[in-house]
Amino acid sequence: MSALLCMAGGKAIVLAAGLFTLSWTHSVEKTAWQELWAVTPDGLVLREARVKGSGAGMEPGEGARRQDGWWVWEPHAAPLAELVLASSGATGSGWMLCAGDDCRELGHDKGEPIVLRSCPAATLKESGK
Repeated sequence: MSALLCMAGGKAIVLAAGLFTLSWTHSVEKTAWQELWAVTPDGLVLREARVKGSGAGMEPGEGARRQDGWWVWEPHAAPLAELVLASSGATGSGWMLCAGDDCRELGHDKGEPIVLRSCPAATLKESGK
C-alpha cells in the first residue's frame, strides 16, 4: 500500500507519493532550494535539503556537503502533521511539487495557503492504493 499525500488550498488533491520533492527559488536571494519529503503514517518527514548557495535565511544545515553544485544535508526534525505553503503571489514564482513524474506548480498566484499532509488511513482504503 503506497502512502498518499493530501493537498488542500483552492481544491483538494490526493497524490500517490511515498516521497515528493518540493523546490522553489528564494524570493530575495534568487537561489534554488529543494527538499525531499517522505509521507509517513506519523506525518511528513524532511529527508534531505539542498540549496545552490547561501544568503539571507539560506545557510546550509549541519553536516552539509557540496554535491554537484548544491549544498546538501539531512535535517533531523520530527515529523510534521502538515506543511503550510503561503500563496502571496508576490514572490515571482511558486513551488514545484514532484511526486515521481507527476509535477505541478503550487502557489504562483495569490490565494489561500496550500496545506500538505499525509492522507488519513480512510483515504488510503477509499483510493484502493
